[in-house]
Amino acid sequence: MRKTSVIASLLLVLTLVAPTNIYASGSSWAVIDAETGRLLKGENEHYPLPIASLTKMWTAYTFLELQSESEETVISAEAATAEGSSIYLQPGQVMQTDDLLYGLMLRSGNDAAQALAEHAGGSVEGFVYLMNETAERHGLEQTYFTNPSGLHHERHVSSAYDTAKMLYFAMKNPEFRKIATTKNHSFEIDAGKNSWQNKHRLLLSEPSAIAGKTGFTKAAGRTLATYFEKDGKSVIVVTLNNGDDWKVHKYLSQQVFSHYQRYTVAKKGRYQIFPHMTATLDDSITLLVNKNERKSLSNVLQIPQTEQPQKKGYWTIYLETDPIKTVAVDIDTKK
Repeated sequence: MRKTSVIASLLLVLTLVAPTNIYASGSSWAVIDAETGRLLKGENEHYPLPIASLTKMWTAYTFLELQSESEETVISAEAATAEGSSIYLQPGQVMQTDDLLYGLMLRSGNDAAQALAEHAGGSVEGFVYLMNETAERHGLEQTYFTNPSGLHHERHVSSAYDTAKMLYFAMKNPEFRKIATTKNHSFEIDAGKNSWQNKHRLLLSEPSAIAGKTGFTKAAGRTLATYFEKDGKSVIVVTLNNGDDWKVHKYLSQQVFSHYQRYTVAKKGRYQIFPHMTATLDDSITLLVNKNERKSLSNVLQIPQTEQPQKKGYWTIYLETDPIKTVAVDIDTKK
């Protein structure tokens, strides 16, 4: 029994050893808290690089923000002959936009990307303009798109951090979350029944991996985004130009889940601010932090300067000087 225990312990240590090329030259990576979007760990995380088909996360999100319900669309000759990976659409074929979104996210169809762009934007150029406008509105400062599929273009770049934020924002859309977490999608067209399996290998083999997107071009190398959930914690991992990405994503997620804990910064309830004033926190505020960060957390309550007896205030949690979470609270005053 003792010998077996020693072997098991050695195996555990080996699984936590970082893959050798996690810091490969010309690559970058980022791990963010999937609840707040806060950067937890990274390397070259703000450096713009090609992201290949990780672009399609933003294509799907932009499309869903514009159109919430599925519609029929006719596949153009240009979409059917789009360069790169394909779900083999045919000119004149009628498809539901929902099915195209699954083909986009699960099978990375460039033809699906172009068909969706034409449908929602009137043209590929019109839709790409909307993608960039949406990116700017969401504060993605290192991101610029020239197409909806991720085909290489010297100006089509993002950073590992921005790309992680793409998945962070997109997963807040219920329809996107439904699509991105799907392992197999069955559908029916005139030619008969069909199904697609998600290309993201970790979604099929790693219980904590629930969503993500794969990507590859010769210029970008292998790119990967994964959304992990475990024990009430959720993180997003993105690697750009990493040839060992499956192992790297598992390692980084395990490392964060081991070193970061969900910590209650403020409990729900009513707080006495001044003798005549109270603030009511409807839900407890929890954050994903490590032991060292706990010492640097502070609370700041902003109270509007009005004479109304009931008003909204804002409770902000700071990590040193950086605000990392803000929630609205009810302020009551008694005269």
